[in-house]
Amino acid sequence: MRAVVVNSFGGPEAVEVVEAEVPEPRARQVRIKVSAAALNPVDAGVRAGAFGGAGKRIGLGWDVAGAVDAVGVASSWSVGDEVVALDYGVAKPLGTHAEYVVVDTTAVALAPATVDAVRAATLPLNALTAVQALDLLELTSDQSLLVTGAAGAVGGYAVQLAVHRGMAVTGLAREGDEELVRSLGARRFTGGAVADRSFDAVLDAAVLGEPALAAVRDGGRYVGVIPQAQPASVRGVRTDAVEVGADGAQLADLVRLVDEGVLTTRVAETFALDDAAKAHARLEEGGVRGRLVLVP
Repeated sequence: MRAVVVNSFGGPEAVEVVEAEVPEPRARQVRIKVSAAALNPVDAGVRAGAFGGAGKRIGLGWDVAGAVDAVGVASSWSVGDEVVALDYGVAKPLGTHAEYVVVDTTAVALAPATVDAVRAATLPLNALTAVQALDLLELTSDQSLLVTGAAGAVGGYAVQLAVHRGMAVTGLAREGDEELVRSLGARRFTGGAVADRSFDAVLDAAVLGEPALAAVRDGGRYVGVIPQAQPASVRGVRTDAVEVGADGAQLADLVRLVDEGVLTTRVAETFALDDAAKAHARLEEGGVRGRLVLVP
């Protein structure tokens, strides 16, 4: 099968499409024939060596939508099931940017019925990150939340999920993204600085760090999206960062919200698997609204 890997770290030119053996599922695993797989900033970080693994062949891709192709023993899934899954890991030999991928059964959920595989592939990593970050904040429906990077993939899902939970959400993004952010349900929008200590909490999807922390009231809460990279606590503000985990049950809840129209999947552009390096180059250019998706 074809698979996207890096053998040495670098820019988009480091991305290679190679022939690899089709992986076999072990106990409590399934093999998915990939229909679509989103490209995320974490893939660019892996490609550039931000997470280590020098000297190894590293497979790229975390998100997948496709059909179950084979099952290991003790699997609750059946061949032919249309599914989505998160394949967590930064230094794995194969990722989801391939024709087939093996994942644990607990990472899998039935695919949405209302969107195609390309759109479904944008859900697992970004929506799970958003919902797990919101869970860390432990907010009630009467509290105020600032979401930075509200026009991005994680930020956009965070806005919709928080609004669905009844929170008063302000989205921070570029001025040109106001219409988009408001369409996601944000009550208020800001394209620049916010007043200090204005919010009960901030979900810092834009990784602003201390400037975002300054927007939180004394004793409030801050959650970032890069593990262990949150700013130090000040003024009694509890700071944390989400490390996304594969959770098929939680992913199934997110799929339900897609089918109910609560969550909006966004695709910026699709690329053939063989054009993975071009997709990485487009991601490097910036300004992408929605996800780039690879299609084998």
